[in-house]
Amino acid sequence: APDVYKVKFETSKGDFVLQINKEWAPIGAQRFYELVQTHFFDNARFFRVITGFMVQFGINADPKISAARENDIIADDPVKQSNNKGRITFATRGPNSRTTQVFINLVDNPALDGQGFASFGEVVSGLDVVQNLYAGYGEGAPNGRGPDQSMIQSQGNEYLQKDFPLLDYIKKTSVQ
Repeated sequence: APDVYKVKFETSKGDFVLQINKEWAPIGAQRFYELVQTHFFDNARFFRVITGFMVQFGINADPKISAARENDIIADDPVKQSNNKGRITFATRGPNSRTTQVFINLVDNPALDGQGFASFGEVVSGLDVVQNLYAGYGEGAPNGRGPDQSMIQSQGNEYLQKDFPLLDYIKKTSVQ
């Protein structure tokens, strides 16, 4: 991946652009570049949108593709930039467990810095689009009434379109 690059997201709600900075988190920036170049995020849903917190995505629309990447883990990057509003980071399940899921902070979330969430880029245009993605389902199951991530992994968009039809989605991503 280049040291700095931009990624355009064309979504059901409008377009936004991220600027990725390899210096902030080189391993994460490289993985994100690969995911965009292989169109991994295309047609994927913003499946976890928590008002006043963040927007999460990164489970492929096709469960076969998700399954192929499920154990494709990357090491952690040290946290060099705070989780400020508009910044993107990989989701984790603990140390060295990052795969394909990412989230964009909707507010400043400095508490995430100490938990190892290394920001690798930020929204440089269209933050209003990100802030207006459909948030009506809230937190995912079992803690909320939103989508169950294991069901997204196993059934992909078929499950989401049937049970969560209002979710916004990524039409296409491209490196600019």
